[in-house]
Amino acid sequence: MSPLNKQQLDRIRDERKEQIKQAALKVFACHGFAGTKTSMIASEAGISEGLIYRYFKSKDELFTELVSMLMEEAGREVEYVQLSSQPPFDLIKTLTQSMLDENNKYAFRLILQARKAEKVPEQVSQILARFSESELIDRLVPVFVKGQQAGQFSDGDPRQLLSWYFYVVNSLIMQELGTEEYGLPSVEMLMRILAK
Repeated sequence: MSPLNKQQLDRIRDERKEQIKQAALKVFACHGFAGTKTSMIASEAGISEGLIYRYFKSKDELFTELVSMLMEEAGREVEYVQLSSQPPFDLIKTLTQSMLDENNKYAFRLILQARKAEKVPEQVSQILARFSESELIDRLVPVFVKGQQAGQFSDGDPRQLLSWYFYVVNSLIMQELGTEEYGLPSVEMLMRILAK
C-alpha cells in the first residue's frame, strides 16, 4: 500500500473539517452558542472531541468561521436578488423557499440564534453588525418597490411590509419542528402576506 500523497491528505483534511462544520452548524443552531459544548459537536460528527482542536483552536473560532461563511452566502443571495431580472414576486418567493428549505434550516436558525444571544465572540458581533437585518432588508426594498409598481405586491411602506414578512418567516425558522399541529405553512401561503 503506497503512502498518501499531499493532495490526498489535503482532501481528507478538507472533508474532516467540513464534517466538523456541518455537525457544529446543527448543534449551534439547536442549542445556541452558550449552550453548545465541543463534546456535543464531536458526538454529532462521530469523532473524538480532541480532533476538533486539530482543525479549530476553540469553539469561538469554529462558531466565528460558521457565522462568517453563512453571512457571506446570505449577502451573495441578496445581491443576486438585487441584480436579477426575474419578476420581484418570484425573487422574494425563491428567497423564502431557500430560508425554509430543509437543507438550509440550521444555517438560518444559527444566525437567528447568534443575533439574539447575549454573548458571542467579538468577531461574530462585528460580522452581524456588518450584515444587520436592517441592512439586508434595505437591500431588498428596491426589489419590493419594483414589485409594487408592477402590481405584484400590496401597497404600503415597503420596508415595513418586508420587516413584518421576514419576522414571520424568522419566527417559523425558530419553531421546534414537529410540535405544530398542521406543519409549517407553504411558501405560497406565506407569499399571500405580501401579494396584492
